[in-house]
Amino acid sequence: MRPSDEALIVIDVQNDFCPGGALAVAEGDLIIPRINALMKEFQTVVLTQDWHPADHSSFAANHPGAQAFSTMQMPYGPQTLWPVHCVQGTKGAEFHADLRTDPAHLVIRKGFRAAIDSYSALFENDRVTPTGLEGYLRARGISKLTLVGLATDYCVAFSALDSAKGFDVTVLQGACRAIDLDGSLAAQQAAMQAAGVHLQD
Repeated sequence: MRPSDEALIVIDVQNDFCPGGALAVAEGDLIIPRINALMKEFQTVVLTQDWHPADHSSFAANHPGAQAFSTMQMPYGPQTLWPVHCVQGTKGAEFHADLRTDPAHLVIRKGFRAAIDSYSALFENDRVTPTGLEGYLRARGISKLTLVGLATDYCVAFSALDSAKGFDVTVLQGACRAIDLDGSLAAQQAAMQAAGVHLQD
């Protein structure tokens, strides 16, 4: 068992991000056995869950003429427009059936505000509005985080970059999978390393 000041953060292992889902990450389901095994090592386990209203501003379908994976300028900065995914209460938003959820002490839902997306487990995409996770971790005396899940170059990377400002952060890349949109994986790996995030397999 890891020391009590360490936590495992499992990012968005949901049906829509796994093969067959609306925004599937290749081999997204293959990481689940390792994640389930890792949960047994940590005294604090947190799951994050993408949880969008149907009218979410990040959905290309909500912008007439816009194409999925194009970029639109939002009040908080550039935003990739996505296929409709992880809509609240739908099968796609549910955790993958193979993922163990019983060891989780907290589930953080993100992206539920229609006007702003939320990749990071700690902040909305304005990088200012908190999700509440940081306060929870501080209250539990957590100082070291291990991040796993989907997708490496988006929600995992944004979570790692935000977490690195106040925690010792490790990303287990072998327990993640990436979208890799226009070189996004290499760019985010470099950004994480520059921020002091430990990248391990």
